Amino acid sequence: MTEDIRRQAGELEAAVLVVLWAADRPLTPPEVQAALTEPLARTTVATTLARLHAKGTLDRVRAGRAYAYSPAVEDRAALAAQRMHTELDKGDDRQGVLARFVSRLTSADEVVLRELLEQAAEPGERS
Repeated sequence: MTEDIRRQAGELEAAVLVVLWAADRPLTPPEVQAALTEPLARTTVATTLARLHAKGTLDRVRAGRAYAYSPAVEDRAALAAQRMHTELDKGDDRQGVLARFVSRLTSADEVVLRELLEQAAEPGERS
C-alpha cells in the first residue's frame, strides 16, 4: 500500500469516526455515507466500517440484514491510547519501546506523565 493510499484510508477512517462520535445511536453504512461530507461509494463506506470493526475501534449490532456501528472508544484520546497499546503489544522489547517513547517527550509532557503515574500509583488505583 502506498503512503498516499494509507493517508487517504486514515483520513476516511477519521471522518467515519467523527460521524459516529456525533451520532446518538449506532448508524448503518448508508446513514454513515449520508452524513459524510465527501460523496463516497456505499461499498467504500461499508469496507471502512468493517475494517474499523476488525481493528476493535467500532462495535456493531444487527440492524435487519445489515449492521449498525458505534465507536468502541469514546473520543480521539481514547483511540490514540488504544493504538499506542496495540503497537506496544506487538513487539517483544516493551522496555525499549517505552524508553524510546519517553526519550522523545517534551518537558511539559514529562511533567504530565509523572503526574499521571503518581495518580495511578495511589491506593485504590490501578498500577
